[in-house]
Amino acid sequence: MKFFVTLIIVILCHLSGMAQNILPTPSRVEVRDDLFHLPKVWYVSYPKKAKSIVSYFTERFDSYCDVRQGKRNKSNLILSFCDDSLKYGMEGYDINIEKTKITISAYTENGLFYAIQSLIQLFPSHIQANLQYDVEDVTIPTLYIFDKPRYAWRSFMLDSGRQYQSVDFIKKYLDHMAMLKMNVFHWHLSESLGWRIEIKKYPRLAKVGAFVHDWPGQHGYYTQKEIREIVEYARKRMINVMPEIDLPGHADAMLVAYPELSCFNQPIEIQTKISSNLCCAGKETTYHILEDILDEACDLFPFEYLHLGGDEAKKDTWDRCPDCQSEIKKHDLKDSHELQQYFSKQLALYLKEKGRRVVFWQEVAEHDGVEFPDNIAINWWIGNRTKTRRTPDVGYRKALEKNIPIILNTNRYSYLNFPVVPWKKYKKNRTSDLKVIYEQNVSDIANPSPLVMGMGCSLWTDWNVQEYMIDQRVFPRIYALSEQMWHNGKRKSFDEFYECVIQKYSLLKQLGIDYGPALKSEVPKNYKWD
Repeated sequence: MKFFVTLIIVILCHLSGMAQNILPTPSRVEVRDDLFHLPKVWYVSYPKKAKSIVSYFTERFDSYCDVRQGKRNKSNLILSFCDDSLKYGMEGYDINIEKTKITISAYTENGLFYAIQSLIQLFPSHIQANLQYDVEDVTIPTLYIFDKPRYAWRSFMLDSGRQYQSVDFIKKYLDHMAMLKMNVFHWHLSESLGWRIEIKKYPRLAKVGAFVHDWPGQHGYYTQKEIREIVEYARKRMINVMPEIDLPGHADAMLVAYPELSCFNQPIEIQTKISSNLCCAGKETTYHILEDILDEACDLFPFEYLHLGGDEAKKDTWDRCPDCQSEIKKHDLKDSHELQQYFSKQLALYLKEKGRRVVFWQEVAEHDGVEFPDNIAINWWIGNRTKTRRTPDVGYRKALEKNIPIILNTNRYSYLNFPVVPWKKYKKNRTSDLKVIYEQNVSDIANPSPLVMGMGCSLWTDWNVQEYMIDQRVFPRIYALSEQMWHNGKRKSFDEFYECVIQKYSLLKQLGIDYGPALKSEVPKNYKWD
């Protein structure tokens, strides 16, 4: 058995020096002893419902081969839907590669799409990267693959609040997510250092809030037209876009644009660290304005979930604000922590009326007192031990106690902004490499509760992580995280997994990804993260 497993790895990683391994790893692979030759013409048989999948396949292969519609009994690529949700789930698939044809089956379009992603990874890296390549005599092994994901929720979060990134850069990362079989783009769009969403009813949010700080790369916002373009681009790659509007904290840019949202209607001084400038929870105008903003956000983002933050909200201002203190008394709340729960609950109830669900960071559910509606989920993010009373599993445990669905997204070790070795404010205890992530990720729970929706990973842009600096933080370590999110079976040893990751380096170069070191031992002396 050990020889057979090794044979699969060797064939998939090294065949003819061209064929690539599939990451994240499929659930089951059975390798045969023949070869499929890349045809000069792809004759594709498919049901009408799979037309968008065929369009995507055509875009990927039309520069190498002619892609035509074919009849089922005369096609060399056959796509079909199988009415077996128990076998495939919503995103599973199987691929049967024979000498003269490839047959792909799934329960949904999503399953077919992920099958295409796996199929593409079997071809030479030049083809995967859409580069010019002589396809004469290109072959892939004949094999059978069955695959379906471990988790339904597999997210990548990008912080565009602290640092703006271009539309083209966002699209590039959506392509990377599709390759990694991630399906939720968690887009952090508001922050103390920048507001990035154009809101028609409150234009100063973008026109002022996007330009409140002057570190390099921080100015800019996304027009509603650009947002719709990104959402559509993501949809074609089976990715849902979840916007995050962080409330009531991390809101300095919003409060500079509209001071009436603050407690004392006074000019706000922008903070580069955690700020006590919060949206006032004691004024009716705050709720009305936020509801207007959420109305436009719902129109822009059709995904069921919106993220409303709730983390790191220092209550100093609320403790001094007469309006907030009056609200606490009015609703018989215990303190400012319960006021935040009340504030978050009102927004969740408003979105429930619109048929939407809400994700909050774990702090919203850490205190007892206010009962939440049933349309919320919690992002568990505090995963490192501190000297405070909070233990590493408090967000997870509290959500379980309250029967709230959970997304596993701990800073230890699914925050990719934590570099491999120390940089700026990131000291040794806030670093991790590929091996640490693969073997010690706090989010990678062996037997998760049924309340766990899935896993996420994050790229925050604290301390001026600019667009050009992101690739080296994300790759290759994100392969470990996508493996934990997707792979539904026994894990490879780290050495086996790392060998497969190394085989991806030529592809990353061809994709123009400026990947960084994988292991601490590989970091050159005086390596520059910026």
